[in-house]
Amino acid sequence: MDKAQRKAMVEQWKLRRPEMGVISIRCKATGEAFLGASKDTKADFNSNRAKLSMGSHPNKRLAALWEQYGEEGFEWSVLKILDYENPEDDHTAELEKLREQCLAEDEKAVKIWK
Repeated sequence: MDKAQRKAMVEQWKLRRPEMGVISIRCKATGEAFLGASKDTKADFNSNRAKLSMGSHPNKRLAALWEQYGEEGFEWSVLKILDYENPEDDHTAELEKLREQCLAEDEKAVKIWK
């Protein structure tokens, strides 16, 4: 790959519009849900799944449930999607607000990350 191709691919990556929103990892057996404000839902699902599979997830309760029930014991979903214009803008506050709304709607939900 030459420099021009590489530069074009980097530009294309910067301009992509990843799905942003609130992700949920719900234990089917207990009903507990772990919610995250995500700037890239697909990447965050992959990251959480990898950390759980390797036994290195920082959320100890989620990790314990994963150990007990395995991957089949969980439902993965996007609860709310953020509608946004510019992917380079900081959408952290908007995502946090959406997650707080979801947390208020589900008494068995907690944050994935602190």
